[in-house]
Amino acid sequence: MDQHTLESAQSFLSENNISGWLLYDYLKSNPIFHKLVTTTGHVTRPVYLLIKPNAQPSLIVHHVDISKFINENLDIKPYSNRTNMITQLEENLKDMQILAMEYSKSGQLPRISRVDAGTIELISELGPKVISSADLVQFTTQTWTDSELKSHIEAGRLLGIIVNDAFKFIGTNLNNNLTEYDVANYIRDLFIANNLVTNDGPVVAANENSADPHYEPELQSHTLKLGDWILIDLWAKLDDAQSIYADITWVAYIGKSVPENYQHIFNIVVEARNKSLEFLKSKFANNEKVQGWEVDDIARDTIQQYGYLNNFTHRLGHSIGYEVHSEGVNLDNWETHDTREIIKGIGFSIEPGIYISSQFGMRSEIDVYISDKGPVASSPVQNQIVLIK
Repeated sequence: MDQHTLESAQSFLSENNISGWLLYDYLKSNPIFHKLVTTTGHVTRPVYLLIKPNAQPSLIVHHVDISKFINENLDIKPYSNRTNMITQLEENLKDMQILAMEYSKSGQLPRISRVDAGTIELISELGPKVISSADLVQFTTQTWTDSELKSHIEAGRLLGIIVNDAFKFIGTNLNNNLTEYDVANYIRDLFIANNLVTNDGPVVAANENSADPHYEPELQSHTLKLGDWILIDLWAKLDDAQSIYADITWVAYIGKSVPENYQHIFNIVVEARNKSLEFLKSKFANNEKVQGWEVDDIARDTIQQYGYLNNFTHRLGHSIGYEVHSEGVNLDNWETHDTREIIKGIGFSIEPGIYISSQFGMRSEIDVYISDKGPVASSPVQNQIVLIK
């Protein structure tokens, strides 16, 4: 277990009067457990990692799985059957008042809700009050190091070049029956050429397809032509285990000038994006705490003023880390009510969107990092619709 991560967790526990952090995992049901502990093979039985403010971490693990943890500096507490397991839990949780676990009341935060109800019941029956580890997870695992920030910025720089190359590729090949799928493959080839990796994507969506926020073209897809509206959402990170994703969305129009209906909606979305970032900057400049849901409200209120609230159908932004959607705070008062505090050292997207069914979708996505001096845009920012001539 990484010493810095351990010290961060113990510091949070002490400062917040939490007795301990109990990470439960069964058959990789809890990815947060695996961010803290590295196993050397398949762990076949339930396992518990207990972190206390001022003690060596303990691992309650079935005896057949002990060898998978031999390289970790942990106090091993073996068990052989369920009775032994509960006895170990009773002994190790004795006198603990408050225990953080990967639990979210009413399933409010799905990225944190990793422990099944039965296990929560079992731990509660043993005495401790179980609270959500949401803020603890963010503080411990979602703040970026300087090298991770550097990797994120570099990935964003490359994505900015690639998305504009993709628009040029469309213009150059417009008379060659170019499809959305062709452009997506072109982007994937540029990822490989630039040492970028991703698990899926990108979104290359024309006209009404762009009204689907997660549209991905298949082999038989729309053939691009003059007068088409294009939305490209692309995300990737450097091909390195300790690199951080970047995630941006840009839009373009194929023609000599942008029609007013597209320009009008673009202006609204950019206004909502910019007001959200300015709100964050103002909060940090005044040393005021701010939670994820509050930023979502800024963008949603802006879009509502123009009468398009019902067309903004997803949260404002998501946490970014080793995964493009990570375990930190989301800017969300729509899909959930995210009350986690936005803290220094984390990153996330701001991506308001307006989607008009059967016509087109508009989204402008930037990444934001919370530096020591406050929030900064950490990816390229689109301020004008790209014209593909």
